[in-house]
Formats: sequence, C-alpha cells, structure tokens
Amino acid sequence: MTTGAPTPTRPARPRRSRLRTVLPLAVAAWLVLEIWLLTVVAGAAGGLTVFLLLIAGLVLGSVVIKRAGRRAFQNLNEALQGGTPPSQGAGGGNGLMMLGGLLLMMPGLVSDALGLLLLVPPVQKALSRYAERTFERTLRTARPGSLGGAFQQARIYRPDGKVVQGEVIRDERDETRGDRPEEPRPPLNR
Repeated sequence: MTTGAPTPTRPARPRRSRLRTVLPLAVAAWLVLEIWLLTVVAGAAGGLTVFLLLIAGLVLGSVVIKRAGRRAFQNLNEALQGGTPPSQGAGGGNGLMMLGGLLLMMPGLVSDALGLLLLVPPVQKALSRYAERTFERTLRTARPGSLGGAFQQARIYRPDGKVVQGEVIRDERDETRGDRPEEPRPPLNR
C-alpha cells in the first residue's frame, strides 16, 4: 500500500578530497617502511642495537622539545616585557625544532633521520622560508570572502538528515539604538 509520499532518496555523497584519499595510504606505507627498516637493521646489527637506538631517539627528542619550548617561552616573555607584541620571527625556528624532537621521539629510523635533519639550522631556515612563501601565495590566490562567507553562514541540521543553509542577519533596531533590547532574551540551553 502506498501513501503517496515520495520515497526518500539518499543525497549524493560529496567527493572525497585528494588528501583524505592519499593520507591513510601514505601513513600505512610509512609504517610498513619503518617496520621493514627496523627488521633489516636488527638483522644486521642485532636487536639490542636497535633498541638502544630507539631509546636514544626518545631521550634526544624529549631534550630537544624541552629546550625549544623553553626558548620559545623565553622569547615570548622578553617580547611581552619589552612592551612589544611578539613578532612573526620571534619563534626562531622553535616550531621546526619541536617537530624534529617529536619525530625523534617516534619509534622508527626514518622518522629519526627526518627529525635530525630538522635540527640542522640551514634546513630550518630553508623550510621556514618555503612555508612562508607558500602561505603568502595561498593568501594571495584565495577568493575574497571564501573564509569569511563560511563564518557568516549557519547550517541547521534537521532530524531527517537534510541540511538547510542560511545566513545570520542582525536585527537593525538593536544596532541603531545602541542599547540592549528591552525584551528578555531566551535562555541559551534547553
């Protein structure tokens, strides 16, 4: 028996971004490479040597992260005590040092090599310049309103799974009066 109501159709699934497709595969390949390399080195040099390498990476990584964090906090304190806002370059590569320390702490020889590479100052400078240029290029090519429009839109999720898009519109009489409305506002939680 039919009721005359249309049968619900499933909305088309949004296209997966390239990053969401490639990232899990890249992480899996990274793990397989790390495990394979650990077994090769353990077979050649012995399991105790690999264990000591992993412990040394953990200790060195924690020392590097502690030192970089202390330096970043000290730079921030000096900038704030001097009455100047912390500048962009106040970090002095501390973020890359922390990333290098984190990579050293991760178990694996490839991550240790990348972590040690990030501790070299010329590599830090080159990577920070590259990241800055990429960030500036992305900001220049961004469409105007692409991010702001996302913040101004509100999405209401209905129980049946449909998405209704809308925009937030402020009440003009509140802005022209300059004071608060006389009627009480409803409570935020229900």
